[in-house]
Amino acid sequence: MKRVLIISYYWPPAGGSGVQRWVKFSKYLPSEGWQPVIYTPSNPELIAEDRSLADDIPPEAEVIRKHIFEPYNAYRKLTGKTGSESGEVNPINAGSKTPWQRLALFVRGNFFIPDPRCFWVRPSVRFLEKYLKRHPVDIIVSTGPPHSMHLIAMKLARATGLPWVADFRDPWTRMFYFKHLSLTRWAMGRHRRLEKKVLDNASVIVAVSPLVQKEFMEMTGTRVELITNGYDESDFDDAVVESDGYFNITHTGLFAADGNPTLLWDILARKCRENPEFNRMLRIRLAGKTDAEIIEAIRAAGLGGHLRDNGYQPHTVAVKEQKSASVLLLPLRKEPEYKAVLPGKLFEYLAAGRPVLGIGQPDGAMAIILKDTGAGTVADWNDCETMSGFIDGCWKRFQEDSPDAGTENISAYSRKNLTARMARLLDSLTGNACSRPAGEGI
Repeated sequence: MKRVLIISYYWPPAGGSGVQRWVKFSKYLPSEGWQPVIYTPSNPELIAEDRSLADDIPPEAEVIRKHIFEPYNAYRKLTGKTGSESGEVNPINAGSKTPWQRLALFVRGNFFIPDPRCFWVRPSVRFLEKYLKRHPVDIIVSTGPPHSMHLIAMKLARATGLPWVADFRDPWTRMFYFKHLSLTRWAMGRHRRLEKKVLDNASVIVAVSPLVQKEFMEMTGTRVELITNGYDESDFDDAVVESDGYFNITHTGLFAADGNPTLLWDILARKCRENPEFNRMLRIRLAGKTDAEIIEAIRAAGLGGHLRDNGYQPHTVAVKEQKSASVLLLPLRKEPEYKAVLPGKLFEYLAAGRPVLGIGQPDGAMAIILKDTGAGTVADWNDCETMSGFIDGCWKRFQEDSPDAGTENISAYSRKNLTARMARLLDSLTGNACSRPAGEGI
């Protein structure tokens, strides 16, 4: 069995799509002839924990944990927050900031490049060079953000001569929050130079969205492949769901203030006033870390009595929430760069088989997939007619006891199929491209 070294900041007990991507790849890689060797911090800074994801780590996997220095304790002191209060879902562009927060953001953007995990780069390269002499691998994979993981891999690949796949779950300088970092001209130039070095020196770049793939292809001559996020069939096959009888509009995962669908709350409030039955049956269910501004907006719209804020839940519970929804809500961030983004939870929403109401750019990457699969629609932030009409259609199906979305053509996004594609990519870079039966191209 070949061995692949995966350099990842997020690993169980971390929660969220950042960890799920490579946990799920690692789950199925052994069946494709690859042993995953994961290098990850022993003390990462986490928004949320989800220890249930550890159940997906196969016995063949080897996990190497090393202590990391991060400056977040100093940030907490600077901002006056501690522990779980340390940040919003996305503190970089979350609403108004105090002078101390603005100072902390300036320091973060201009002194910790590409991110506060940069202190891990040099010691990690030294450690892994020694490790690989005793425990060789066939290829290196780095997954970011944080993009310091790519810098570790780049230096390690240069030192060892191993092929290297740079997996970008999100862009770098074209990420939606990048413009909020208060960067000096020098810092901006350094970010762009590092990004260019990573793109040009990797053996292959992997993007998770076709629009991001196109952007990278315009920036480098390196081969850029598309392997999206996806859903794990076993998560949904094993989830037993009993309906609670309510019309549930459900959001799972991180819910940031700059994705607050205030128009939707107003539409739901109006429908409650006009339809007593709708008012009686409506529930707004949140399962994940939600910024306070969203909770406040729901209550301000007069929907506080309909709100069920369950906080962060293990992935297994989030899947049950998805499968029992009448409407799955997926607002994007109110940033033009988000047009290219495919949120990881989109694919789980597809697998849940319930109608998806996306809110964002109607011509973006997410809208294309929802249209192709028939799973739902994307309404612009100010498109009252589309939002209202979609809710009406779902309400009618709820009353007819036929809540399923009838999705089509989603098997390409299964974690098994995506892992097979990743394995073929690894094979092609390690001289084993013909070892498998012919199938779908990379």
